[in-house]
Amino acid sequence: MPHTSSPASETVDAPAGNGEFAPYATAAWPRLVRTAHLLTGDLHEAEDLVRTTLARVRARWRRIPRDDADFYVRRSLVRTHLGRTRRRRAARLLTPLLPERARRALPVPAGAVGRGDALGRALAALPARRRAVVVLRHWEGLGEAEIAQLLGCSAGAVKADARRGLAALRAHPSLGPVAARLAAPSVAPSPARRHPVSGARS
Repeated sequence: MPHTSSPASETVDAPAGNGEFAPYATAAWPRLVRTAHLLTGDLHEAEDLVRTTLARVRARWRRIPRDDADFYVRRSLVRTHLGRTRRRRAARLLTPLLPERARRALPVPAGAVGRGDALGRALAALPARRRAVVVLRHWEGLGEAEIAQLLGCSAGAVKADARRGLAALRAHPSLGPVAARLAAPSVAPSPARRHPVSGARS
């Protein structure tokens, strides 16, 4: 992950009473940008995604149990990304139906991956939710139950997405020998646990 020049402090200058948030966000910034970069394939978009996520979490910070802060932040990051992806897909589907002038006004997706990034190209070929599952499972080291809580789906759906996503990565022609390293998560998965507020909306 390249060094990011945009400090979290630009986003998290917390008001009085939120003093714990700025240190948390500053410490979490590199990890969040790394995850967002894997999700989006674009560093600038990743940094924007993290800033948006931290701004939303900051607004709720006083109501978030400190022991569960990582869960809330990660859930907000992933759901914000998936929401953006759905909106861009809808825009692309509408493009042929719009006049030429309106087409030029549509935003261009910023998730393009560099030609030299084999893993990025392979991840970009996955559907958005499947890509999120693979990133959370094999780079964040989360268990299936916790990913299901983050995404608001069943553990069975997570397991299926993880299996199919990993198979697609291994078969992608740009990965070659790198695919052999994808047999297991890069870090040990966190123990499955029932989150006390898994039903809450971020």
